[in-house]
Amino acid sequence: MRITVDEDKCCGAGQCVLLAPEVFDQREDDGVVLLLDAAPPERLHATVREAAGVCPAAAIELSE
Repeated sequence: MRITVDEDKCCGAGQCVLLAPEVFDQREDDGVVLLLDAAPPERLHATVREAAGVCPAAAIELSE
């Protein structure tokens, strides 16, 4: 799995951080997503898929 994020789309809702804090974080000044791990281990794939699915701005893209 490979993850990319579109910081311009991100609205700072933080759902990705709540679901997968090992993979996502937020900038302190504006809440925009920070990608911590663009290629997470397989044990996190289901959680990352869920995080991408609940992102209200569709700012997370996954490629398998």
